[in-house]
Amino acid sequence: MGSQLKTIALLGVLSALAVGAASMFSPGWGLAMGAMALVFNVFSYFYSDRLVLRMHHARELTPGEAPDLHAINDELAHAAGIPPPRLYLVEADYANAFATGRGPGHAAIAVTSALVRGLSRREIRGVMAHEMSHVANRDVLIASVAAMLATVISTIASIIRWSAIFGGSSRDDERGSPIAALAFAIVAPFAAMLVQFAISRAREFVADETAARLTRDPESLASALERLAADAERPHMLAPSPATASLFIVNPLAGAAGLARLFSTHPPMEERVARLRALSSQYV
Repeated sequence: MGSQLKTIALLGVLSALAVGAASMFSPGWGLAMGAMALVFNVFSYFYSDRLVLRMHHARELTPGEAPDLHAINDELAHAAGIPPPRLYLVEADYANAFATGRGPGHAAIAVTSALVRGLSRREIRGVMAHEMSHVANRDVLIASVAAMLATVISTIASIIRWSAIFGGSSRDDERGSPIAALAFAIVAPFAAMLVQFAISRAREFVADETAARLTRDPESLASALERLAADAERPHMLAPSPATASLFIVNPLAGAAGLARLFSTHPPMEERVARLRALSSQYV
């Protein structure tokens, strides 16, 4: 519940930044930029799953070639009360998984071949429960809303900066301070990016908690996360693109520490594992 409330609060911050950006420039331009961002993100919302699966050369798994994975998938989907997502395999030497698609009925879960080979059935079930939770919680929709708001903020801020460079006004009226508008234009996109990353981290916690409820076995996911995190620290021949790193259950580009964690789309692994193990007593 705490992570859900945090997501709502962070989306509120992004909305406030978007309104502030529009008022700094002009309401009319703010609406135009919002419309452009909406079109772009609606396209991403409906088609990004296909693009992501193609980027990773994922192939769909039939029940005949992966009966155990399909059995787990069907069981967890039934527990979550949603249609079973399509299952895909990514041939890779890194152990990881991700979910994509705009929501229940239009979703896919992809696992890497290294994950299937390296984890126990219990751990695979924990991982798939986490990804099923992203689908059930409509996290792609939440990420799309956050991306739309961040795009509005960044676009208007860019216009304000270029207007200042070429001597134009950053507002339709001249009552506002050009220095304040320029300062806002510099700070707002950075703040929006940090809030967007914080939303992503909050959704990972929610997916972990939901997975624990689906499996009634938090330790299965905690154990899997530890193994996947250890694997992510090793060098791999075919690491995923940084553009899709936020989709994976474990950050495949591991190594962030200190201030760099502000820019991470994943929470600290030790905190995720500790939260899951704290839930274990509820399911004894």
